[in-house]
Amino acid sequence: MPAPAMDPVVVTDANFSQVVEKSPVPVLLDLWAAWCGPCRMIAPTIEMLARELAGKALVGKLDVDANQRTAAKFGVQGIPTLLILKEGREVDRLVGVQSREAILARLNRHI
Repeated sequence: MPAPAMDPVVVTDANFSQVVEKSPVPVLLDLWAAWCGPCRMIAPTIEMLARELAGKALVGKLDVDANQRTAAKFGVQGIPTLLILKEGREVDRLVGVQSREAILARLNRHI
C-alpha cells in the first residue's frame, strides 16, 4: 500500500475515478482556480489538513478551470468549494472560505 499523501493530491478529470472513487478513506476535495483570491486564502489550511489527516482522509485539489467536467458533475457554482466524498459520492459540501475547525468538524463525521 502506498504511503499516505502528505501534500494535497492533484485531482483531474482524468484521474478522478482512480484517486477519488477508489480511495479507501474519505476524500476532502478542494475545488479552486488560480485567479480566485478566497481559494488562495484557504490553500494553507488545505495543505495543513493534508498533513494532519494523512492516513485518515485523502486531501485533494481540483482546478475547476482545467477540469470543468468534474466541476460540472458536482454542480459547482462558487469557489472555493470543498467536497467531502466517500467512494466518489458527495456526502457533504462547504462553500467559501472555511476555518480549519469548521472543515474538521464536518469531515470528522465521515472518518
